[in-house]
Amino acid sequence: MVKNRDGKLYDHPKYYDVVFGNDWRSEFRFLQECFREHVSGRSQRLFEPACGTGRLLHRFSKAGYQVWGLDLNPHAVRYCNARQRRHQLPETAAVGDMSDFSLVDFGIRRPFDAAFNTINSFRHLDSEAAARGHLRCVANAVRSGGIYVLGFHLTPAHDPFCVEESWEASRGTLTVATRMRTTDINRRTRQEMVEMLVDVRTPAQHNTFQEEMVFRTYSADQARALLRSVPEWNVVSTYDFAYDFDNPMKVDGATEDVVFVLRRE
Repeated sequence: MVKNRDGKLYDHPKYYDVVFGNDWRSEFRFLQECFREHVSGRSQRLFEPACGTGRLLHRFSKAGYQVWGLDLNPHAVRYCNARQRRHQLPETAAVGDMSDFSLVDFGIRRPFDAAFNTINSFRHLDSEAAARGHLRCVANAVRSGGIYVLGFHLTPAHDPFCVEESWEASRGTLTVATRMRTTDINRRTRQEMVEMLVDVRTPAQHNTFQEEMVFRTYSADQARALLRSVPEWNVVSTYDFAYDFDNPMKVDGATEDVVFVLRRE
């Protein structure tokens, strides 16, 4: 039986975790390399704003790191903490706004050694004020000599080469196929309209979801200007979404995705 409905993938954390959680290894290894190379001193305490279901947070927790995550969606936070609980690990995800938070509000007194946000969640922040607020909040959450690894898509000066992505992932008898397609880019208002189609299959059920999302756009120059406006951060390296630590790249007007490694001054 096929059920078609509008809905938000973020409100179905089990499906979200299959879609985005299966291919975690390259990011995990890349982040570890970033911590070793760029953090002054030990990298033991990690923070993930917009942690979602904790796909990476959980892996770092299993590896012995002390982790904490923040997300606006309570469904995702409950899923993250439940998985931690099943594995006898600390439940350290909390509901909160990544553009306006303080560690003290959550009872956390010590800043973190490093933070990371690698899959475009940053672009959900719909204004310059919100983006700058996020960077300042994370700066207050990371100690001097620590880093923030921030990855998101850029809008190139030419027409984007990639306007549609499709992939499929499975876990047990559950298969989730996803297609994301850009339907419009308005460079004046700095809005990218994206349609997401999700097809969920099990032996007993077949559901499809359709969702429209709005992302804030960033050219290379706009991204650099934003980062310069928060002087606590200094860009120490840039990469693409291949997560190849041995091959940093130069960001220019043709760049379509970037991972900034920001060092806390």
